[in-house]
Amino acid sequence: MKASILKHHLLPVFGEMRPDAIKMHAIEILKADLLAKGLSRKRVNNILACLGKMLRYAHEIELIENVPRVKLLKVPQQWFDFLTFEELSRLVEAMKDDPERLALALLGAEAGLRQGETMALEWGDVDLLAGLLTVRRSSWKGVIGTPKSGRERKVPLTGRLRAALKAVKHLKSELVLCHQDGKPLTQSAIEAALRFGCKRAGLRSIGSHVLRHTFCSHLAMRGAAPKAIQELVGHSTLTMTLRYMHLAPSALTEAIGLLNFGQPVGSALSGSC
Repeated sequence: MKASILKHHLLPVFGEMRPDAIKMHAIEILKADLLAKGLSRKRVNNILACLGKMLRYAHEIELIENVPRVKLLKVPQQWFDFLTFEELSRLVEAMKDDPERLALALLGAEAGLRQGETMALEWGDVDLLAGLLTVRRSSWKGVIGTPKSGRERKVPLTGRLRAALKAVKHLKSELVLCHQDGKPLTQSAIEAALRFGCKRAGLRSIGSHVLRHTFCSHLAMRGAAPKAIQELVGHSTLTMTLRYMHLAPSALTEAIGLLNFGQPVGSALSGSC
């Protein structure tokens, strides 16, 4: 993705400029031009973040003396779709006789893997005995790189995910999920598999990103700490994780309940009359 941003958005604008000539005014013009082309505010922010990282690196290696400020656009809170507990149970039930599709769904819904991370997952990353998988790499248009966060993470396996992975153990490839000839799954193959499962379960058609949202949402609804969710899914910032915390209905009540700790019952009203 970063290579695409560099090729299509940054080099055409700044390719002929010296790094120290890239000032805030030029960055604001880039921002306005990208919005005028119809790019979403989120996409523009991705491009600006890439530019900012490049400028900070240029400063680190002393190519530029000062780093110009790269101001990101404000992005409104986005609505996200996820499966309810009942809907996920229906999907699992519909896929129980199809081990590969079931493993695919659970890697998203019960381990929080991104689509590219699922495509690049190898058996060497899965410890079925310990019940643990390590996310080390991701696939983007056939190119294997690091996960989006830039670092690996470990995710404990749920009982049914471990069982599903045991059921698909094979020698076709190092990849956990692949085609019959051992070749990697494609994005279209994954989306088709999920559409098939959803249709069988009588659910709306969903993409793999909905499964990842489901993982985060269910953890929040079960009372998991935001920091724990962040570590499990590999969010780069806690802000991304906090989008899910409104789903924890008891969070506010429990927070206020902390103030009652050690207080005698009725102390707040004593002496008021």
